[in-house]
Amino acid sequence: MLNLQQIESDLTSAMKAKAQLVVDVLRGLKTRMQNEKISKMADLSESDTIALVRSEVKKRKEAAETYQQGGRQELADKELSEVLILEKYLPAQMPATQLSALIEKTIAENNFSAKDFGAAMGVLKSKLAQLADGAVIAKLLKEKLK
Repeated sequence: MLNLQQIESDLTSAMKAKAQLVVDVLRGLKTRMQNEKISKMADLSESDTIALVRSEVKKRKEAAETYQQGGRQELADKELSEVLILEKYLPAQMPATQLSALIEKTIAENNFSAKDFGAAMGVLKSKLAQLADGAVIAKLLKEKLK
């Protein structure tokens, strides 16, 4: 289970190992988790924490893409390295073939068409919340609903 204590423990280990990039990423994640906990005035559930880590991964992927478009490959590489560190805290993702089969099954069960993209996305996200990234689900769903 992903929680603040695990992040703090990993942060301490990274500090001892003098792994500065890992230290920086985990400090940022710990701060974000604490801020979220304060704003909610309650402890974060595991799904809240996973959503938070996914959000951090998404930010870094978008930043890396922007840096690559701007010709700053060294900064893009740093962002992608941070993504690899953060992804260790996410549950294993469902393989694309299995995900694709589940999407096809959901479309068939509910008779979804291209105009029902939003409804289909809602159903799929509720089923696959922890198993797949929303962007991957959306991409596969668009391909299937054409």
